[in-house]
Parts: sequence; structure tokens; C-alpha cells
Amino acid sequence: MTEYETRALDADTWPDFARLAEANNGVWGGCWCMWYHGEDDGSDGSPAAKREAKECRVREGRAHAALVFHGPDCVGWCQFGSPDELPRIHNQRAYRSTDPMLPDWRITCMFSGKGHRGAGVASAALEGAIRQIRSLGGGRIEGYPEDIEGRKASPAFLFNGALSTFERLGFERARKIGKHKWVVTLTV
Repeated sequence: MTEYETRALDADTWPDFARLAEANNGVWGGCWCMWYHGEDDGSDGSPAAKREAKECRVREGRAHAALVFHGPDCVGWCQFGSPDELPRIHNQRAYRSTDPMLPDWRITCMFSGKGHRGAGVASAALEGAIRQIRSLGGGRIEGYPEDIEGRKASPAFLFNGALSTFERLGFERARKIGKHKWVVTLTV
């Protein structure tokens, strides 16, 4: 099994995150993991503007992620934050229809770089996010993974992660909010 180390996304690790994002087309076609932040930052919506907005958030301490390193290279991450920091999730209407109690933390996006998918990066990233959340005071964490059991799903498009990965790390199913999408919770 590959050995990974996780580190917090901050001003010091920003260049590592940026190199990985740039090597992968800004991630999801130039998103830079900004969609979940949900705000109109006044930018033109271009990948360059999203990169700048993400860097600003990181330097201000308003963006959290566990970065996964294999040696000196950042090979993936798991984005997390409070619902105020990450107000957007997919399947929002179904989520809200259950009148949910908002969690302390959300896990919204996971990414493994090209050449590193299927090698345990997502698990390492999620473990790193849980450790960081614990060190930030803990609380109830929600994730919104896809159940891929019995069906083909490209790891490149599992941006919310696989249900099995969350369950292996102790998350429990709370409710379904899409055909294959679940709300899962863990308290640390």
C-alpha cells in the first residue's frame, strides 16, 4: 500500500494545491473547488478568477482541505468546512425537504490527481479531513457520497466521494437525497 501524508491547506501548502489543480485543468474544468463556497465573488467566473478567489480564501483562512502528499507531491485532497463556509451542496432541494439540522462540518469535494485514482488517495484525504476537524474542535460531520455498489462509476467524477469510503471510516447513512446520493454522518 502506498504511504501518504496529509497536511492542511493553508498559505504554506497553497503552491502544492495550485500545482495539482493546474496539472488537472483547474479541476472539473476550472472549478478550483469554488462551487461549494456558493458566493458570487464578483469575478467573471473564469478559471483564472476562480483560482484567484480560492487563493484569497485560503490565505484568509476561509477554505479548508486535507491535502494528500506522496513524497513531495500533492496528489489529492478532501475539502471540508462549516455550512457557512460551504453553503452549497448537490441535491439541495431534496436535502432541505427533510428539514435538516445543519452539521458542524461538511465534506463537499474530494479529488485524486491523474495517475493516482484507485490507489487510496480518497481514503487518505478523508482520514486527514477527519483528523483536522477533530483538531478544530470536532462535532457532527456530514458527507454527501454516491453509492456505486453494483454500477460503474468513473473515479474521476466521484467528486463527493464513494459511500463505501465514508462507511469504512465510520460514517453512517442518515438519509437518501438522490437516486444514488446519501447524507452520511460521523461525530468526532
